[in-house]
Order: sequence, then C-alpha cells, then structure tokens
Amino acid sequence: MKIRSLILTFLLLSQFADSQLRKQREFSPAEQVLMRQMAQIQKAALESDAAYRWLAHFCNNIGPRLTGSPQADFAVLYGQAELRKLGLKIVTHKMLVPHWVRGAETARLVEWPGMTPGTSQKLLVTALGGSVATPQEGITADVVVVDSIADMKALGAEKVRGKIVIFNNFFDKAMARSGHAFEAYGKAVQVRGRGASEAARLGAVATLIRSVGSAEFRVPHTGGLIYAKDVPQIPAGALTHEDVSTIVDLAQQGRVRLHLTLTPQTLPDVESSNLIADIPGTEHPEEIVIISGHIDSWDLGTGALDDGAGVVAAMQIAETLKWLGLKPKRTIRIVGWMNEENGGRGAKAYATDFASLMGDHIAAIEMDSGAGHALGFQLRVAEKSMDLFAPVTTVLDAQGAGLLQRTDGSPGADIGDLDELGVPTIGMWNDGRDYFHYHHTPADTFDKVDKRNLQENAAAMAALAWYLANMEGRPQQK
Repeated sequence: MKIRSLILTFLLLSQFADSQLRKQREFSPAEQVLMRQMAQIQKAALESDAAYRWLAHFCNNIGPRLTGSPQADFAVLYGQAELRKLGLKIVTHKMLVPHWVRGAETARLVEWPGMTPGTSQKLLVTALGGSVATPQEGITADVVVVDSIADMKALGAEKVRGKIVIFNNFFDKAMARSGHAFEAYGKAVQVRGRGASEAARLGAVATLIRSVGSAEFRVPHTGGLIYAKDVPQIPAGALTHEDVSTIVDLAQQGRVRLHLTLTPQTLPDVESSNLIADIPGTEHPEEIVIISGHIDSWDLGTGALDDGAGVVAAMQIAETLKWLGLKPKRTIRIVGWMNEENGGRGAKAYATDFASLMGDHIAAIEMDSGAGHALGFQLRVAEKSMDLFAPVTTVLDAQGAGLLQRTDGSPGADIGDLDELGVPTIGMWNDGRDYFHYHHTPADTFDKVDKRNLQENAAAMAALAWYLANMEGRPQQK
C-alpha cells in the first residue's frame, strides 16, 4: 500500500511539474523562427567536438589553474586566442586576485591503542584553500573527534585546548544518489568553512575534516575555508574518508596522537583577468547576454569538471554561430570567470566595474555543476517570466534537457553578484549524482568528462543564449 501511495504521489508531482514547466500554448511567428534557429544551433553543437578539444588543452596541456598561478593566466590567453580566431571581440578586464600556494602536506598517526612499537601510520591529507601553515617541523598533538561544530562547543575549551580537532562530518550519499547532490554538499561543507575558526576559539592547534565527497576512493578533497577575524588562524586540512574512519575507531579505544605538517603560503595579491569575448549584437549591441563558467580551478587535479567544462561549453556558441552564419540581435558575451574557487574576485570586479551597465544585461547564464547529463536550467526570474521560456523547453526536450526550475536565489556562484544587481540569472542543471566523487580532488581530470554529455551541455547553453539574445521583450528577475 505504501509503495502504491508513493507511486501515485510521484505521478501527481510529475503532472504538476509538467503543467508548470511545459505549458502548452500557441507560439508566435517570431518564436517559431527562433525555435527553428535554436534547433539548428542544437544540432550543430551536438555534432561539434570543439568544446571537447578545448577542454583537453585546458586540462592536459595547461593543467591546474589555481588563481595567481602562471597556468591560470595562460588559460585566459589560450581562450582569448581561440575566440579571436572565431572573430570575437576580446574585452580586457583585469583585477587583483589572491595568491595562495600549496606546500608540503603530510600526516601520520604516531600513537594509538594497540600499535606495533616503533611504527606509525601514514594518512592522506590536503590543506584547505587559504589555510595557514604549521611550523616547518609540523605539529604533534592529541586528537579529539567531534561530529559537528555544535558537538565540539559542547565539549568546551578544557577538552579541546592544545589538540587537533578531527571533524567526523558526513556527506549524505543517499541524498546525492536521489538527485540532490548539491543539497548534500551544502550541508556537509559548512564545517569546512567555519570549523577551523570555531575550533580556534576553544584553543585547538589545528583541524582536519572528513573530505566532503560522495565516494570512498581514499582521495582527499580540498576547498576554501573562511577565517573569522576575531580569533587566531590555525592550520586546517582534509583527510580521506577512510582515514577519518580509522581515527574514529581508534579514538574510541583510547589516546590517539597525530603529527601534521602543512606548509602553504599566502603571497601578495597579483593581477589577473577574466576571459571575456563578445559576439556583437546587430540591432542592440549595448544589450548583453552572458554565457559563462569559471576558468580557475583547484591545484590538485586539472579542473575538468570544476569548471573547465563550463568554460568550453560557453565558448562553443562562438564556433556554432560562425559555422551556421548566424548573428544575434543582442551581444552574446562569453565569460570565463577568474577566482571562483578562493575569493570570487573576478565576479565581484565585473559587478563593480560594469555596474552602470547592469540595466543592459538581459540575463547571465553559468555552468558550474559538473559535466553530467544536461537536465535543463534553474532560473532566478519572476514567476510571470517563466512562460517566456516555453520555446526553449520545447526545443531542448529533444535531447532530454527541457526541465526548467524557478529558484529564489542565484543558481551560480559567479553570477550571484549580478543577481544582487537585479540581473536575471540562470544556472545549468546537470545530473550531479557522481560529481562529488571527483570535485576538488586530484581525480578531477579530463578523462572524467563524457564527450556526449559535454556536447549536450554546450548545445543547451548555446540554444538558450541565442533565444535570450533574440527574443522579443526580456525576462524580469522580480
């Protein structure tokens, strides 16, 4: 009976979603023209390997692109060169960005119940982005294991002072498998951002978290932390899922001591730039539709999923429109944002430097949710504007990317600043069930990207951008 009830509920919800997202209505002659053009663009993008070739070069030839590194700046130059070949106008936009450099990373258990005398156990560790360093010789201290920040606070300073805090935080894999990977990540990642400062308030000498990821490959996941201004900064890293599980078991048996060495450096800010190139509009060149991803990546892998795929999917529209001989009425602006991973400086600088032109920004699209199958888009637009996207849904249904979901917050990190200025923002909606297996790890490499999925993402992004650049009227955010 329960199963039958769940099936009935699912069918009712599906019917409701169809009624909300796939409203059947008559399309105007202008919309029908745009739909035929979108279908052309979709077909051409699905048959092109340009995005895949560009991604291979970003990942394999240029490599990791951490902000401030030579590779990050060289990636911008490479993207500019490729888009210049396609006849695009390059827009120079520079800003100062953070320059954090990873150093040595080692961790070993040096004392635990039942240990073999004279031995130690190696742990796999990585520093969290922005972490301060331990002394060169490292830190040796007892560990204290907690499940959450609240549990640590309940222990009090007496039990935390002078210790290395191990956060036994869990990523909800069942939630991720059910299609809510990003919600699972949002819950698990909070300790990564705040844990070190909260532990420092209680006198801890360092913190290590269970890596925020959805698989157990004994691979550590990095990611940025945020230090509070009113407490000392202490070293912070991430251990693999397996190593934290080992420590949890040993700590239940008795005293555990750990030696940790992390030697990252925060160097002075350096100048860098966003990758920006325009396909000028023929009728309203002053009006802009942004299609984007972020060009920087963490330094452990080569940033294929996060977010090289988003950048090349955005770039694909340039090759597609040139091949088809199509020119938009409004300007389509391709953006590879710099510094999404550890500061968001590129997006902030754009919102500041182009603030007076925000009224001319029709919408901003971003792909930063991996390179899984394209499901559709999440839109930060007014309810009354949703019906405007019916032509997009109809065309993209052919490739299984016709879902539209309205959100109350910006669906992308880099376009969030534009959202705050009133620009309608749209995020690519990907199947993310496997995304956090590799996210922020050494395994985020080119081989993890399926060529067909990337083509589908590029096709969906291009079709939507074309529609926004040529539609009658414009969507409203509120």
